[in-house]
Amino acid sequence: MGPDTTYLVAGLCVLLAVVLPPLLHRWAVSAPMVLVAVGLVLGATPLTDGLLGDADRTRPAVEHLTELTVIVALMGVGLALNRPLSFRDRSSWPAWSSVFRLLGIGMPLSILAVAVLGMTVGGLGVAAALLLGATLAPTDPVLASDIQVERPVTHATPDADDPEEHDDEEVSFALTAEAGLNDGLAFPFVYLAIALAAGASGFVELGLDVAWYVVGKTVIGVVAGLVIGRGLAWLVFGGRLRLAEQNQPLIAVTGVLLTYGAAEVVGGYGFLAVFVAAMTLRASERHHEFQSAMHSVVERLEVLLTLTVLLVLGVATSRGLLAGLDWRGALIGVAVIALVRPATGLVALARSRGPDGTPLARAERGAIAFLGVRGVGSLYYLSYATGQAEWDDKPWLWATVSFTVVLSVFVHGISAKPILRWVERSTAPRVTP
Repeated sequence: MGPDTTYLVAGLCVLLAVVLPPLLHRWAVSAPMVLVAVGLVLGATPLTDGLLGDADRTRPAVEHLTELTVIVALMGVGLALNRPLSFRDRSSWPAWSSVFRLLGIGMPLSILAVAVLGMTVGGLGVAAALLLGATLAPTDPVLASDIQVERPVTHATPDADDPEEHDDEEVSFALTAEAGLNDGLAFPFVYLAIALAAGASGFVELGLDVAWYVVGKTVIGVVAGLVIGRGLAWLVFGGRLRLAEQNQPLIAVTGVLLTYGAAEVVGGYGFLAVFVAAMTLRASERHHEFQSAMHSVVERLEVLLTLTVLLVLGVATSRGLLAGLDWRGALIGVAVIALVRPATGLVALARSRGPDGTPLARAERGAIAFLGVRGVGSLYYLSYATGQAEWDDKPWLWATVSFTVVLSVFVHGISAKPILRWVERSTAPRVTP
């Protein structure tokens, strides 16, 4: 594939990224579906010859590309959320009930269920099964654009602090906030799988690993996000610079890189830190129009990165990425989408309430439980883990995870809009004649 052809293909694909959203607005087809399909077609042509090399050589590039895509998406998610959350203000906690339940109940159950499937159906060892569970458990912040909160609400009204004035819809809010937080909270399980694969054994050693990976790195990530988020807020809205008045929305991209890098350097979870920093920056001046400007810049960068990842995924799928897939991997992939996520989501949301304190409607619980998109985050976790330890089942793991992601792109891409319309009809107030 020569440079001229590369630019031609890249230009056509960017054109698709621009024109697809308005074209597909009324159809039950998502842009990720089309882009993966384009990648599948391109992968079957000579145009992409030489684009992908040996898996071991391309793994670092895939890891860094997916890593960057996820952290940019996490900044966008944090800036988009309109529902406040404060650790010191307990009155803000109930509005996040569905998210806390998805994280505290749903995700651990998903990891356990997929790990059990990996051992019983896939014949994996404990370490590989745990890695599979941790990789496929999180809802992805990148590929859920059709069901996420679209943008920050920044206009102030006389009742701006009233959540019923301009609150996010519960389904979109729960899935967006879950995707923002669970990418960081799944990392402890990935690290534990790596430790087991590397030969960690004994109660004391595993106990220390759990304490560090589950508690230590999480706390450091949260603190790093809070500190840098407040620093960014001071640069943007306070101090002498007041970058918001100078119209410098690229500070959001700076925040992505600075926060992630700093958190990783001090030993914390960078994914979690970026989301916390974005939430902190959003909360500092909730009704300032500059919030929308920052979100717009991050969103455009996310679209371009996502485009690249989806095209590469489609091309790789056509060129043998799924060669290691067998009936066991296919069965696990289908089970994750059709059974594990919906079942664990429903269990987690059994007693969840909305921001007004009333129980969530059955339609809302069902939609949140089903629409748990698997995507770029899963690819990053797997590429990271396979670079940290040796895995006997590496080709099978790649094939199974990639199959699940592609399946999720198409299943959730087709079903998202009809399900959201169904929820809207089901929860709309009934008008009596």
